Amino acid sequence: MPAGQFAVVGAEAMERLGCDLGRTAFAGLVVGLCGPLGAGKTLLVRGIAQGLDIPNPLVVSSPTFVLIQEYRARLTIHHFDVYRLPSAASFAELGPEEYFADDGICLIEWADRVESQMPESWLKVRIAHTATDEGTSARLIEWSWIGETPSASAALLGVLQRASE
Repeated sequence: MPAGQFAVVGAEAMERLGCDLGRTAFAGLVVGLCGPLGAGKTLLVRGIAQGLDIPNPLVVSSPTFVLIQEYRARLTIHHFDVYRLPSAASFAELGPEEYFADDGICLIEWADRVESQMPESWLKVRIAHTATDEGTSARLIEWSWIGETPSASAALLGVLQRASE
């Protein structure tokens, strides 16, 4: 199972990482984003959308109150925020398998709350607050591929592996 971790310093670096991931995203990709409030999950989603050539990245916002937002880009982005759902069963009632099976990508904030409903193969990204040795605020990115790694994921995993070195 491919996995790694690295630090990201600053909002611009988080968006750049997302952009690199978006450029290498492929149809059927499911990314579960985990971390506390304010960790940068939505910022990473905005960067991914930029990498997927979304016309206006400023439309990307946390869908906390609507649960799912869709954005048209090179691949359709299905952006979930399951923070307010009371259970994984509530997520299942949304029919996520239909989104998982289509030709777009799924980005799921607070995925750790619905892990039992995630597909067999997905990228888990955990974001945590940390600091550099100099005391600068940073984010620790821990990533792992859950399940079988699809061949289409090679470029995307390359971005993460290079960042982890």
